[in-house]
Amino acid sequence: MPWWLYLAIAIIAEVIATTHLKLSDGFTRPIPILIMMVSFVIAFWSLSIVVRIVPIGLIYAIWSGVGIVLIALVGRLLFDQKIDIAGLLGIALIVIGVIVIGVFSRSMDQPS
Repeated sequence: MPWWLYLAIAIIAEVIATTHLKLSDGFTRPIPILIMMVSFVIAFWSLSIVVRIVPIGLIYAIWSGVGIVLIALVGRLLFDQKIDIAGLLGIALIVIGVIVIGVFSRSMDQPS
């Protein structure tokens, strides 16, 4: 499987885990806690495969950046959390940063 597919799995699993962290209501609800724990294990396992191939700094920047954007969307759509102009600007800068890394960084072309 290509490294970017493992990265996508890591990002999605992390978003699921973080969403269920919120749904666990301070670790008081067992099912969301279980889903959160399993999702975090999947996320870090997948990420551990990717960092064997691609430099960790670049992968972590993409993983966390995309995760931040997706969690902000989940917060808005599932929990009706508002994002102000400063938040939107910050998210836009994160997206731009991930695009710059993906398009212009040659470090991702070479195994670490």
